[in-house]
Amino acid sequence: MQLLVSDANILIDLEEGGLITAFFDLPFEFTVPDILFFEELEEQHAHLLDIGLVVRELSVNTMSYAFSLTQKARGPSRMDCFALALAKQESCPLLSGDKALRKLANNELIKTMGTIWIVGRLVEENLISKDEARSAYKKMKAAGSRLPWDTAEEELSKL
Repeated sequence: MQLLVSDANILIDLEEGGLITAFFDLPFEFTVPDILFFEELEEQHAHLLDIGLVVRELSVNTMSYAFSLTQKARGPSRMDCFALALAKQESCPLLSGDKALRKLANNELIKTMGTIWIVGRLVEENLISKDEARSAYKKMKAAGSRLPWDTAEEELSKL
């Protein structure tokens, strides 16, 4: 099963949209850096561990790499840099909707996908319908998510 590293905003968007259970039914293993989980998710999203989220440690070399990213990057948060570093450590894609983080990942040759890609996969895997996807997008928008809504609808229409 392919491993995908996620930043926190992806998981929060999916929870806001009511898609988190379906997300963990996708044929992937989802992980976050331990430091990101404990600092940003544990308090309000600890249940994610019970439904499939895996927490991974960064190696010493990866921690050094993450700190170097925080020094040179403008825009991504420290936690975002840890997620990117874990994706590099594990040689796998990164799930993020953060524009600055996606740009940095691209510069570091790390493939990224976001919420729109995930929703598309949920529809393709018949885990949700297009109507359920549209409803989820409305919930995400109401909760303050900043997806490119025109692109989201366009991609959904292509399925």
